[in-house]
Amino acid sequence: MPEPTSDVWEVLSTARSIRRYTDDPVDDETLNRCLEAATWAPNGANGQLWRFIVLDAPEQRAAVAECAKIALQTIEPVYGMTRPAADDQSRSARNNRATYELHDRAGERTSVLFTAFKTEFASEYLQAGSLYPAMQNFYLAARAQGLGACFTGWAAYGGESILRESVGIPDEWFLAGHIVVGWPRGHHGPVRRRPISDVVFRNRWDPERADILYGRGARSRGGS
Repeated sequence: MPEPTSDVWEVLSTARSIRRYTDDPVDDETLNRCLEAATWAPNGANGQLWRFIVLDAPEQRAAVAECAKIALQTIEPVYGMTRPAADDQSRSARNNRATYELHDRAGERTSVLFTAFKTEFASEYLQAGSLYPAMQNFYLAARAQGLGACFTGWAAYGGESILRESVGIPDEWFLAGHIVVGWPRGHHGPVRRRPISDVVFRNRWDPERADILYGRGARSRGGS
């Protein structure tokens, strides 16, 4: 149910992770606007040492599906996830259903793999700082056009080698991120985040608000 908007504040505050999609394909014009927005992102020395790979052919979708399966096996014990009972309508159950659907139907979706060239003069973390803004631009442009999108870790865990082989990515390029995109089944809604009073410090580190248990408790409230 597309909900396009040109209000930048609405885009930022309602760009929730969308994990459930209709079967309607994402047309090239809409997808290309997201990709163009990605190219507008700031990056070191305007080197543009990035390449964005659209994965929508059967072979590549099958590879993505295998990566999603591996990732799910990894994250289930980390997050204590299980498939919820059919009659469980709690918030956590609804969130988990959407997550399982995203993984189960990964082979049916269009996604984009974001890669960056490895250089010798900076760490991968620093180089990725020139790529993650492009991913965020893509993500926000998707939301602005009414698309849904979701960042995944499927290019990590055991999935990196699968995607490299399927796409033919040489070793001198690292896989920095992966985004699933599609038309949402449902509505965009406001993101749920901790207030800035929880996460912003002024001039001095606040050990109480930085405590990992505090953060873990806040995360348990859920949200995307």
